[in-house]
Amino acid sequence: MTTTTTTTSISSPLTFVFPPSHSFPPFWTLQPTLSTRAAQFRKWSALILAYCQHQRLFSLTLTDAIQTPLFHNGALHKRLTLGEAREVIDWMCSKDGDGRAEWIGAGEGRGKERAWIWWRSVEEWGEGIREWVEATGQKNTVLTLYELTEGESTVDQDFHGLDPEVLQRALAGLVKRGKAQVFGSADEQGVKFF
Repeated sequence: MTTTTTTTSISSPLTFVFPPSHSFPPFWTLQPTLSTRAAQFRKWSALILAYCQHQRLFSLTLTDAIQTPLFHNGALHKRLTLGEAREVIDWMCSKDGDGRAEWIGAGEGRGKERAWIWWRSVEEWGEGIREWVEATGQKNTVLTLYELTEGESTVDQDFHGLDPEVLQRALAGLVKRGKAQVFGSADEQGVKFF
């Protein structure tokens, strides 16, 4: 009589489960055919967005990121080079990539070293904050930026721990739409939602 034992592995909240394509060797070689490369970039984009969301990363510094499992599969002995990772992020920045990335400080003689990764767009962050303010009855109340991203009442919200620059951009979008007003000095800003 043969006994079969099934082991169920439960990953910790910090463990990211990579998709099957991450273990497929051709995934790690940028494909020469344009249509195949576009499909490959879509998979890379989905992977980067999911990884960054899971790890709560709002930006990637490519020189550091290419050393992580995101761009390096040790079991296959495969990795993307810095140049290849830049190509993927360039595609994510493009219209084809839905603008899901944005180079930080690129241009004016600077290289493409760091990029915002928009697993939520700036508009989506702003809308999420606005919805939370409405749901908690805090319209017409002044909140500090610290309260929004570090306060106890936002611990269970996706925007808790949001990068300060992303928060500023999200609030600027709400201000532009007449949904909020930001005031105060740089290190002690407050916001009022309408």
